[in-house]
Amino acid sequence: MKFLVTGAAGFIGAHVSKRLLDAGHQVVGIDNLNDYYDVNLKQARLDLLTSANFSFHKLELADRDGMAALFATEKFDRVIHLAAQAGVRYSLDNPHAYAEANLVGHLNVLEGCRHNKVQHLLYASSSSVYGLNRKMPFSTDDSVDHPVSLYAATKKANELMSHTYSHLYGLPTTGLRFFTVYGPWGRPDMALFKFTKAMVEGKSIDVYNFGKMKRDFTYIDDIAEAIVRLQDVIPQADSNWTVESGSPATSSAPYRVYNIGNSSPVELMDYITALEEALGIEADKNMMPIQPVMCWKPAQIPRRCMRLSALNLRPR
Repeated sequence: MKFLVTGAAGFIGAHVSKRLLDAGHQVVGIDNLNDYYDVNLKQARLDLLTSANFSFHKLELADRDGMAALFATEKFDRVIHLAAQAGVRYSLDNPHAYAEANLVGHLNVLEGCRHNKVQHLLYASSSSVYGLNRKMPFSTDDSVDHPVSLYAATKKANELMSHTYSHLYGLPTTGLRFFTVYGPWGRPDMALFKFTKAMVEGKSIDVYNFGKMKRDFTYIDDIAEAIVRLQDVIPQADSNWTVESGSPATSSAPYRVYNIGNSSPVELMDYITALEEALGIEADKNMMPIQPVMCWKPAQIPRRCMRLSALNLRPR
């Protein structure tokens, strides 16, 4: 099959592209290669994807004409949309970047899928959509109407936009709420690399909520494997579904949302201790209150974590 992978130079996108290529699929990757973090790292990831079945286009998601031309020319069977402007704190100072990439860009992907009869669109949502939710564990059965960052709001909007296209045009869409992803070739703005770099350089690390929080760290291979398997699980319309009795993660339209995580939240201070032991360095911890853009208690995992059992997949 022929896949479009947006964000192919990104952490998750590069791993997913490699999995698809190894399985014999044809992959067209796009990325804008922006400088949100080191462009050399993004290029190095792309260098791992050398294959006759891989082609790459440097393209902005918000480029309406460019995206339309790509879809019309390539005629993709399925689309895995992982590109976005990432980062919760970055959205405080750069809100327009999120509107362009995450809203306009997502619309252009939806339009491309709609007009070119794509079989299935999988797209990256985020666990940040749970926002002010205090009910634990987080569940796709619960409403997510109170985001606490613009990034989270754009991801919630992506789910709503996708549902609309599933309803209006019968486009099968699957939203993937990722929980904290880690592993080789990871993003340098994530805690693993930020903390490690600071500790090695003798600098302090900022520990929010005075360390009293949990994260559901999920290994990149599990994320990539789940995505590759879920691209074959195409949502079906359900005429028996109703707003009153159905889950928000499903619909009468061919639309689904899943949480993708490890189901084993780790205390932040335990995480830091593990880094200290591995590096042989005691971290200089700058204990700070929780930020307004952070979830109340990030991030427990729900009862229905992407229905792992249905995919015969267990997180490592």
